[in-house]
Amino acid sequence: MREMPLFPLDTVLFPGMPIHLHIFEPRYRQMIQHCLESSRPFGVVLIRRGMEANGPLAEPENIGTAAVITEVERLPDGRMNIIALGDERFRILELKHDLPYLVGKVECLPLQPPVTLEMISGLRRLRPLVPHYLFLLSRQFHENLDLSRLSMPEDPGHALNMAAGLLQIPPAEKQPLLAAVGATDLFNQVERLYRREIALLSGGALDHFAHSDLN
Repeated sequence: MREMPLFPLDTVLFPGMPIHLHIFEPRYRQMIQHCLESSRPFGVVLIRRGMEANGPLAEPENIGTAAVITEVERLPDGRMNIIALGDERFRILELKHDLPYLVGKVECLPLQPPVTLEMISGLRRLRPLVPHYLFLLSRQFHENLDLSRLSMPEDPGHALNMAAGLLQIPPAEKQPLLAAVGATDLFNQVERLYRREIALLSGGALDHFAHSDLN
């Protein structure tokens, strides 16, 4: 168990995924400065109740992701633009309110093995769905998305987290993915959501693609 500064946001961060944040509130400028000085991560947690900014501290969900700051752009008035990378999942055991920002007593929550042969086979089905979904999504919003450099990690856990992070769905639907007990549970949820979203974006027809030799 350890203490971690917490940043309640209207977003869900997955391990291995980047997050870009504009830090403007004094309480979070103080928090980020503390993290920089102590080389500590902060925790990204989805807001359960409350507002993201300019109000009382929001009530967070109890499972979040540690974020390691990788880049900082300091602005003249004290604001900052930062990039952080999702590290490990954690569960909040206790909240502390004695600072301007939330601090949690947390425990690490690694994605539980084992990774079964069935799941590895399932990942072979999932991998081609990710670029296809992103292509359909970019076409929906009339954007030219270069997918040539998209590469899914070989590690099953990393691949699942990446697939989950790339889904453009409401945060309330992403939180159960982050809170998945094990790799098989996460895979089942992620595959179901990709097939649902692809069906919606393509007018309900996965037909040949879903059952092609790419599987």
